[in-house]
Amino acid sequence: MKYKAILFDMDGTLLDTLRDIAETVNSGLGQLGFPKHEIDAYRYFVGDGENMLAFRALPESHREPATVSKLLSLFHQNYAVRWADNTRPFPGIPELLDFLVEKRIRTAILSNKRQGFVEDMATRLLARWSFEVALGADPSIPTKPDPAGALKIVKQMGLKTSDFLYLGDSGVDMKTAVAAGMYPVGALWGYRDEDELLASGAKALVKEPLFLLPLLE
Repeated sequence: MKYKAILFDMDGTLLDTLRDIAETVNSGLGQLGFPKHEIDAYRYFVGDGENMLAFRALPESHREPATVSKLLSLFHQNYAVRWADNTRPFPGIPELLDFLVEKRIRTAILSNKRQGFVEDMATRLLARWSFEVALGADPSIPTKPDPAGALKIVKQMGLKTSDFLYLGDSGVDMKTAVAAGMYPVGALWGYRDEDELLASGAKALVKEPLFLLPLLE
């Protein structure tokens, strides 16, 4: 096979998490007396870590650090008990992961989501497949698009960056892949559009998970 490993983004690539994130943030906004957003608006709020998620969701006139912190606190409390209400693997992801197991292509996850949530989701929703590393947000590692997390995974797996195909749904993911020296592929079933992915360095785009297979041969 052309690549020895695939590094996956989680939200918008492996798992459809948008509704649970949106409803949880909206709940916090309501508790704080702020207006809520349509679920689709969260396609552009997510991707850069939880601090930026809260910042973008708040009204422009109330984005001071203290208010961001309050919204994040509410988010953590509520998301911990409701993240699995609607979150599921995207159609085609189980079949893609089965193929990768069959072909002995190694897999890992890199997310800007909090580490505990990454582990919980991988354990409950992706337990059929063995990801060698599942790395979420860590205070000691810059968030994507900084390549530090991706490079840490490369080192842990004992491979070279050129051994990896990186599959993600956002410009942040494509920039991470480029900076890390991996092959960047944009997932069009996720939360961002083709133009953003291409502008951020995607070398290929796939409309469905199994459309990735020709790129691996």
